[in-house]
Amino acid sequence: MPETEDGGDSPVDDPKIHTVDARTLRGLAHPLRLRLLNALREFGPATASGLANRLGESSGATSYHLRQLATYGFVEDDPERGKGRERWWRAVHMGTMFNSGRFMSHPDPEVRGAIGVVLHEIATTHAQELNTWLGTMHEWPEEWRRGWDVSDFKVRLTPDLSSELIGKIHDLIESYRDRVPEDTEGSATVRSHVHFFPRPAE
Repeated sequence: MPETEDGGDSPVDDPKIHTVDARTLRGLAHPLRLRLLNALREFGPATASGLANRLGESSGATSYHLRQLATYGFVEDDPERGKGRERWWRAVHMGTMFNSGRFMSHPDPEVRGAIGVVLHEIATTHAQELNTWLGTMHEWPEEWRRGWDVSDFKVRLTPDLSSELIGKIHDLIESYRDRVPEDTEGSATVRSHVHFFPRPAE
């Protein structure tokens, strides 16, 4: 999932962020489409065959689902690269936002099912990313083996206070964006996952 994390509920007035509606949610709600979109956002423009190799899929499947993503406005042709026989694709936006609570209570069961697919795929991606780091962290310099974290906290809140805390954490993370130039020696793209959810009383 360059990025405002998929799943955010706050409105954003930013042309780089796509706010999903019920129609485009249906177009996004497929595991391979979500993986394709994430790959284009993280690694840049690619062809269907290049994405097929990266994701372990057939080029026929990636080509079909890229066209579907284009139909719903998530990806587009990359005219700077698409001069040969292969068609190059790029992500239209850097991030995606949607109001998951509104879609969960939508009267159309297809919309409710679509948001479930998207949210579960996001959770799966987060788990895969963390497990990949845990399996490869020994390959990174000592400085990075000290500069990471996996923590969990328990605190009693009201829904309003939970929303307030989420907003503050998002603002804090955003305050670090663009502070480090792309070619800074020793730097890396840092992925952060933020999960907030209530637990039932025992």
